[in-house]
Amino acid sequence: MEVKYRAFYLLINVIKFMDSLIFKQSIKIISDQLIRSITSIGANIVEAKSSSSKREFLNYFQISLKSTNEAKYWLALLNKLLPDKSKDISTFLNEVNEISKIIGSSILTMKGKRQL
Repeated sequence: MEVKYRAFYLLINVIKFMDSLIFKQSIKIISDQLIRSITSIGANIVEAKSSSSKREFLNYFQISLKSTNEAKYWLALLNKLLPDKSKDISTFLNEVNEISKIIGSSILTMKGKRQL
């Protein structure tokens, strides 16, 4: 499955998960940040498709990679605050890690630093 679809379905699953939680103010703030960062992953990959140059294309992928790192942070924090939801959060973390590896590998390939 293409990485943009994996990012899309990850976002859908995270939104559904977050919507199922009872929110305290701190969880609401983390939820907002998490959803923004995960939304950015797929959005920047899609935006890359309409780039006008290879440099711009690469830049969108780099932004997407940064968003995966931010999402990992918010998920790790959420995992500590909601240990009873650890199974779901770990599933999301694993998927973000996989997406991150794909994007990182793509960036290296675009920069000519590694052939797949």
